[in-house]
Amino acid sequence: MELKGAVALVTGGNGGLGQRICHALAQEGAHVAIMYARSREQAEGVAGELASRYHIKSQAFACDITDGAAVNRLVGEVTQAFGRLDILVNDAAYNFAIPFANLDDLTLEVWERIMATNLTGPMLLTKAVAPVMKAQGKGRIVNIASVAGLSPMGSSIAYAVSKAGLIHLTRCMAVALAPETLVNCVAPGLLDGTRATANLRSEQIQNSAASSLLKKPADKDDCADMVVTMCRTETMTGQTVVIDAGRIFH
Repeated sequence: MELKGAVALVTGGNGGLGQRICHALAQEGAHVAIMYARSREQAEGVAGELASRYHIKSQAFACDITDGAAVNRLVGEVTQAFGRLDILVNDAAYNFAIPFANLDDLTLEVWERIMATNLTGPMLLTKAVAPVMKAQGKGRIVNIASVAGLSPMGSSIAYAVSKAGLIHLTRCMAVALAPETLVNCVAPGLLDGTRATANLRSEQIQNSAASSLLKKPADKDDCADMVVTMCRTETMTGQTVVIDAGRIFH
């Protein structure tokens, strides 16, 4: 798909990886709608930087992605502001570090919050944009999962299961939305400078980098570039690409 002039909605676009994704898409000439949950000032700052640097249109939008009515309003607001909606990047996520063996701390409250943000939110957003993209005759959806969704690792059992669900949601939505809309997924490993990494224990961060073949964290720009590739593609759908410096093979 031609990205110049396309409109992309990036959830969590003010986060560490989200900002890189927004910049990568804007650099290709795409207009960018940045969805945030709480950090309005930061999101508006990113939108302003994108607009001035790349001469594209960018705007920040607030939304609770676990609220179906709010998600529908968001898609309506973005479509009205930009005139169309070609790309959805589901990057917004929540995690809370709980050692796998500590089942007592894996409360229902923690489980439900992680599932609502990491899995139900992307499902609601995908459903909301699906008719818009179908009517346009084309669309691209890219989910940001994690290697924790492919192997029992990561910040908590709930986080790992939510990302496994997101990977399979990618496959299921690829079937549901074909042929107009292509749905793919990026599964990063440890990323420096993100909110998700900030919630991890220091030993998790050290062990993750040390156990990779390349002995370093995954690169945020590599992940952002893969998102761009998945938005451009005409013949890849339902796929998950791992970027983790060589830890998980699937």
